[in-house]
Amino acid sequence: MKRFCLAIAAVMLLGGCSSAATGESSTSTGNASADSSTVSAEKTVSVENDRESVYQVSLLQGLTLGDYYGSVTVGKLKEKGDTGIGTFEGVNGELIMLDGVVYRAKEDGSVEVAPDEETIPFADVTFFDNDTTEEISNIANIDELKSYLDKKVDGYGKNRFYMIKISGKFKSVYARSELKQEEPYKTLAEALSTDQREFTFSDTEGTVVGLYCPEYMNDLNAVGWHFHYVSDDKQNGGHVLGLEFENAKISWDNTDGFNMQLPETQMFPTLDLTIDQSEDIHKVEQADGK
Repeated sequence: MKRFCLAIAAVMLLGGCSSAATGESSTSTGNASADSSTVSAEKTVSVENDRESVYQVSLLQGLTLGDYYGSVTVGKLKEKGDTGIGTFEGVNGELIMLDGVVYRAKEDGSVEVAPDEETIPFADVTFFDNDTTEEISNIANIDELKSYLDKKVDGYGKNRFYMIKISGKFKSVYARSELKQEEPYKTLAEALSTDQREFTFSDTEGTVVGLYCPEYMNDLNAVGWHFHYVSDDKQNGGHVLGLEFENAKISWDNTDGFNMQLPETQMFPTLDLTIDQSEDIHKVEQADGK
């Protein structure tokens, strides 16, 4: 049985601090071996817990208000998971992490590998452990898929997080990406109303990476399902708005932990996160941002 833990970590980068300035003698070694064993054990537990956690960069509500400044590098994100979704600084494309590689779906639907030094304003990733695999067939649209998945969630437990991978040949994937934004940043709803680009991939083989967030995440993310796609040949991808397929395989990772990294950006400290953004979040999940 996995443990449930909710940890929101604001990591502040403090300069000018020295661990040497402790006033303790460097010859105090009596408990060094025991201390080393304790630290090693703690690290082992920490790594294990990380595999059972979703790691989130910032709040979706910060992104929707226009905080597109990156706070975590791609390289750092890959230390926190191998599967997930998100975006890049300036909302410069859709992020798909699959098998430890971070891809960018660009504004024309083409895909490239993102460099480790690029920064990320928002993402959700985890180390994918396959808890359940099943076959699914005859899905005509995204609403049918969500209905099927929601029934599964009702059985598994709707207060957990779920990362899934849907792999197979799709009759069609209707997806979007967007043009890179320039400062001063507009809200995400405003940006997508003019700069969202949509495209359809027909008879395409690939993987949909999906994240489910429970209802109590309403003020930190979008509740329910969110899907991104990348083709097997790594040529096409984007944020999924619609899809159709006859047969596919779903792999489930049931995840009971949550860790969030609060961003150190110029906008975040003064954002009014009490504003009800439910309507804008609904808009940015739709075609044409409408």
